[in-house]
Amino acid sequence: MFLAMHNIPQKFLSKLRYRNRADLQAKRHFVLGAQLIAQARSPSNSRSTATSLAKQAEDEANKAISLDPKDAASHILKALSLDLQGFRTSALESINVALSPLAVKSLSASEKGDALFKRAELAMGMNRRGRVEPAIQDLTEAVKLNKDNAKAFCLLGECYEANKMIEEAKEAYEEALRLQPELASAKEKLDLLRS
Repeated sequence: MFLAMHNIPQKFLSKLRYRNRADLQAKRHFVLGAQLIAQARSPSNSRSTATSLAKQAEDEANKAISLDPKDAASHILKALSLDLQGFRTSALESINVALSPLAVKSLSASEKGDALFKRAELAMGMNRRGRVEPAIQDLTEAVKLNKDNAKAFCLLGECYEANKMIEEAKEAYEEALRLQPELASAKEKLDLLRS
């Protein structure tokens, strides 16, 4: 009886230690992957070097995901690395996993807004049929969650413009310029709409 009473807490503690160790390893792989992504984005790299670094970042993201599949940040890291490699469809799938109900709980409101912006950006980059409604929904939620994202407002303006919603597009471009006055793309598009 005495051993049984003490065995239960020991099992619980060993599970807790294992879980913490796996979390730490997942975070370590995530940090390594994030560093590789930062290096891959450096303008001094050649295309082949950037692709190689992005592939290494994807490997680190996969390791982090295998240790903690509920962490949305690792899925987002994988999406960013796939996008740098030119695999937009796979990147979009990874962002969708990050925004799934199981994983999205691990994101703060502003991180969720950034993920929604990235999903809309990927979707618009792959959009061949002119359907912008899903991107508008993502961007509308993204700017509610992160009101300081000028690029999200600019992309929202582009979506509104593609959907022939000119007044909404002007408002989105104006908000982007209010947040980031030097944003050339928003300034150019707003000038075109006003002329």
